[in-house]
Amino acid sequence: MKKTIIPAALYLSLSLVLQGQDQDLVKNEGITSSLHRAHIGEVTFMSKPIPIQDYRESDFLKTFELMENCDLNIRTFMGNSLTNYLHQLAPGLSAEELNKIGNYQFSFYVDGAMVYMENIPPGAGGLAGKNRQTAFRVPLISSTEEDSWGRFLWGRFMMKGGQEALAEGKHALIIEIRPYIKNPTLKTGGMIAAGRIILNVVKPNVDEMEIAPQPIRPDSGWPVSNDSYDRKKIRDLNRKIAQKDFKDITSLVVIKDGKLLIEEYFNGADRTTLHDTRSVGKTFTSALMGMAIRDGYIKDMTRTLADFYDLKSFSNFAPKKSGVTLKNLLTMSSAFAGSDQDENSPGNEEKMYPTSNWVKFALDLPVDDAKENGRQWDYFTAGVILLGDILDKSVPGGLERYAEIGLFKPLGITRYKWQYTPKKIANTAGSLQMASLDYAKFGQLYKNGGLWDGKRVLPEQWVEATFQKYLPIPDVENGFYGLLFWNTTYKVNGHPYETFYCSGNGGNKIFVFTDQPLVIVITATAYNKPYAHPQVDKMMERYILPAVVR
Repeated sequence: MKKTIIPAALYLSLSLVLQGQDQDLVKNEGITSSLHRAHIGEVTFMSKPIPIQDYRESDFLKTFELMENCDLNIRTFMGNSLTNYLHQLAPGLSAEELNKIGNYQFSFYVDGAMVYMENIPPGAGGLAGKNRQTAFRVPLISSTEEDSWGRFLWGRFMMKGGQEALAEGKHALIIEIRPYIKNPTLKTGGMIAAGRIILNVVKPNVDEMEIAPQPIRPDSGWPVSNDSYDRKKIRDLNRKIAQKDFKDITSLVVIKDGKLLIEEYFNGADRTTLHDTRSVGKTFTSALMGMAIRDGYIKDMTRTLADFYDLKSFSNFAPKKSGVTLKNLLTMSSAFAGSDQDENSPGNEEKMYPTSNWVKFALDLPVDDAKENGRQWDYFTAGVILLGDILDKSVPGGLERYAEIGLFKPLGITRYKWQYTPKKIANTAGSLQMASLDYAKFGQLYKNGGLWDGKRVLPEQWVEATFQKYLPIPDVENGFYGLLFWNTTYKVNGHPYETFYCSGNGGNKIFVFTDQPLVIVITATAYNKPYAHPQVDKMMERYILPAVVR
């Protein structure tokens, strides 16, 4: 396959160079060296990130041992810059316009079969580099976790079929790169570059005794289920975790019919571990809001920010800001110019954390003219900080004491750890740490419609209101949002299984199924890793649900 793919890319790239630079939109850096000239149209592989001025043909990898904690990089030699390739697809657009609708398209082949193709999001990579660079390096795997879109691309490839294709043993991997634009239909250019490497995949040795389903020890605080489940599926899952196919998983708990069915711990965690589940903690804020409304401390979800704050005393006052309701914040649908999905957004959470007053940060934000309250979903952590501040001011004794007396004590949760805002208020943005079995209690409370041990903890109406699909999540198939709960539907052997769930950075989840008597907790420490959430979906669809559903 090497003989057919590499020369095609080389011919294409050379022809683009020979067409004449007068057809280019922007000036690029040209052919940077004799090595570059000799390898135009090639994707080359290297282990460590070698500076381009020190890069030699002797550094090109033809074979590589792929194992845990390795480093694999690519350096691509092109005949032109990306912006100029995009210009050929849409000659009437400026460089800025082109790079808002286009980028590289990567195709991954393993042993001659296409496994994964992705159009890199337009925001990946800087405009200056896309205008100028005719050669670029990105890490695919980095033991130092180098910040790069290349690592996230590789992670998605592995989660979308690469993991299965790259089973233990030797495999031929081919990468092809093309330019693309989407405006609004997809248009793809010719191949810019391609490369081939033989990977020898090495998996860690596994002790078969250690991957057996773990017995449930006494004193869990839960009645133990006598139901059967597919123990081979759980053994296979445990093997995948031990071999690092599923990385950084720390626990799995399955509650069925209100009883403990499966309890597994990994990577040094145990029953006593307090897990930092990040944004899973946001959902506890929703529960506390339901309690406060029931108790009359807050009237209802239609209350607006203007009912709690003198908004004219903050920056960027606008009537639209006054109209933001508690429900808008609970459903991530306020008009604030705040998006955690956009690093350039004024209200991105990473811009909030260094400030000394997170509430002021949120209330000082402008509104987004393109947004209307309640109309569109956009993940906004600062909005949950506002919910926490409103709760803290409204309930007797403050938010932390209210949670202890009204929520944790009835559930028998005595070991937990809050993080705090700079103003020493319990942080409702996340990182409320608990043991896995206690997170399961929170999920089972919702599964019970708000009851625990026959006593009412949450209003049944609040649970019903929470488990509504208020807004679709953009670009996510079967993805919806409730009141600080997510919603999705898994498919196993063609059967749909709907769940509302809490979700946090690293791959942390509490699943509450609507059509099965199941609550499932997964904790993990894959913080900011590209595989964090996709691997959990794969675990659920291929191993956990097939093991426990009837």
